[in-house]
Amino acid sequence: MSGTPPDTSALTAPVDRAAVRAFTAQLRREGKLNSVVVATIGFVVVGGVLLASAILLASIVSFALFADDGRPSPVGIGFLIFFAAVIAMLVFGLTAMFRGRAERRYRLAHFAEANGLTWFPAVPNPDLPGMIFAEGHSREATDVIHGPRPRWVEVGNYTYKTGSGKSEQTHKWAYVMLRLDTPLPHIVLDAVGNNGLFGASNLPATFSRDQRLSLEGDFDQHFALYCPTGYERDALYLFTPDVMARFIDNAAALDVEIIDDRLFLYARRELSTLDPAVWQWIFGTVDAIDAKLDQWARWRDERLAAAPTPVASGVPLLTPPPVGVAREGRRLRRGFSWVGGVLAVLAIGWWLFTVLSDTFLR
Repeated sequence: MSGTPPDTSALTAPVDRAAVRAFTAQLRREGKLNSVVVATIGFVVVGGVLLASAILLASIVSFALFADDGRPSPVGIGFLIFFAAVIAMLVFGLTAMFRGRAERRYRLAHFAEANGLTWFPAVPNPDLPGMIFAEGHSREATDVIHGPRPRWVEVGNYTYKTGSGKSEQTHKWAYVMLRLDTPLPHIVLDAVGNNGLFGASNLPATFSRDQRLSLEGDFDQHFALYCPTGYERDALYLFTPDVMARFIDNAAALDVEIIDDRLFLYARRELSTLDPAVWQWIFGTVDAIDAKLDQWARWRDERLAAAPTPVASGVPLLTPPPVGVAREGRRLRRGFSWVGGVLAVLAIGWWLFTVLSDTFLR
């Protein structure tokens, strides 16, 4: 992602099925098809075989039931043809599904290689500091593509689960991560355009509203910016008007998180995809943001004590603050969502109403 458009030919060019099969076999030998993928494939195959067996048995029984004096009746033949067609469609569907997944992996791997990047099929429990990576359980990043073009960048789809049993939910995200030149204060840009009912944020974390910082121009119409208390001047240094313009023009549909030495862009749709237009947009967005990150590299946290340097004259000189962020600026304080609270109260009220109604109406 060095200012040149991505080479997306591998995403759409015809592929050799033999090459796809060989690539899949290589992934298995290298252990890159993780247990979740293998278990899913096994479940689908076993389930398909059992279903096909049940359909075949039903067709034989139907054929026998509708036989007339030992001779097949038209109805029995019809049922047999119907069940045979169902089995054929089942086999075709399973074959197409597995072939499509294998082809997707093949295309993404070769797309990454053509652009100087590396592709991984899945990364369980990715060790990343962003807010979405600390939620729920069964965390997994899939179709992860990363590499140093020109700074380290990573793109992946991501899921995690909350709850268990019947109340279990799967949450789907995608992210773009840029490695920064220096750690920065924890800052979140909550995109206004993707908020939900009554303007409720779609982010999995809620931050205390006294950390909300209003910026000049129309920036607040696109993002709600949160920074740690006492770091308002630092946020203004980082988000100069030209930087704000870059985010508005290129990332207004995404939520942004700056944490430690990483910058994350979050989306609720797949970003690691076979759509060339999505990758062209990702490359363009990363290049546009990267062009303004050099000035961020010069930021230093004045709250970190500067070390005195002794000199021959006996008068120590103070060196600039070291690279890093003071403890109070490393993480935003969590808050409470009033929209979520109202919905929770309504849910509890409805539950109490149903319980009391059942009790008194008996």
